[in-house]
Amino acid sequence: MDSTADPAAPATAPDSNAPAPDSNAPATDASARRYATGRQYELRRGDALAVVTELAAGLRLYTRAGTQLTETYADAEIAPGAAGITLAPWANRVEDGVWTLNGKQQQLDITEVGRNNASHGLLRNSPYELVDESEFSVTLEAAVFPQHGYPFLLRHRVRYTLGEDLGLTVRQTLVNDSQEPAPFVLGAHPYLRLGEVPSEDLTLTVSGRTRLVTDGRLIPRGTEPADGDFDLRAGRRVGRMPLDCAYTDLDFDGGTARSTLRADDGRSVSLWQDSSCGYLHVFVTDKFPGRATAVALEPMTGPANAFNSGDGLRWLPAGESFSMEWGITAELGS
Repeated sequence: MDSTADPAAPATAPDSNAPAPDSNAPATDASARRYATGRQYELRRGDALAVVTELAAGLRLYTRAGTQLTETYADAEIAPGAAGITLAPWANRVEDGVWTLNGKQQQLDITEVGRNNASHGLLRNSPYELVDESEFSVTLEAAVFPQHGYPFLLRHRVRYTLGEDLGLTVRQTLVNDSQEPAPFVLGAHPYLRLGEVPSEDLTLTVSGRTRLVTDGRLIPRGTEPADGDFDLRAGRRVGRMPLDCAYTDLDFDGGTARSTLRADDGRSVSLWQDSSCGYLHVFVTDKFPGRATAVALEPMTGPANAFNSGDGLRWLPAGESFSMEWGITAELGS
């Protein structure tokens, strides 16, 4: 495994939109680069490459056999659209940043100003410390300190591993160092792609049988069967469909659920999640820099506004830990 500390001199950012990994991958010359996302950790195994960032313990890049499998960004940028970041102690949104603890109203800082929500947890802008590194894995950790609207002390630990099959596995662990149980939802925000194929030309398959119905601020107000344009179980061409929707009732085969982007030539990239992640948020956008269409597949242990609805919300006892796993695999042919 190669890692680089922040060097002293800035550099011209690479083209983050070119499909070839040589032009997308973060530069590794420590004497010539600084990174807006802090220290960069490179994992290499066979033809696989993963780049993990100090900031938000994010996945900046994953490639196989020279094929880019996640969206990326330039050295001088932070993750656009939350690309690749990990989410704790909640994923997605808390309505108005308000929830109730033991009968007392809690007010989180508003981080999604346009919709007046607290979004994507408390570590999006936090650096993670190195805990452990080996040839094919790296483990990072950051503390969630007691703060506005969240009076708990936690640690979020994230371990990235390239397996023998060259797939990427991510294990996120939350540890409660408080004296009281703490509520939480864990999640992650990777954007998947398939090399040079425009994402609008891919077919998206998601096994979720139920979708969450949201209001104009993307706060869930109920559920309904995933039918019509929302039914992705048999696969649907991405095209220009605007989609910002969470699914549940996923099919867990052997303990994992799999969501796939497939090209017409049979190649595919998939996100899998373990049974602790009962929700998948699908976000298809035309706002990702340099891409006509980008697709985020976000594994989550609970949906948006779980602090208020209680759906998928877990309470972590004092001194205990909880882990979830997800990962990315690809079928690229010969």
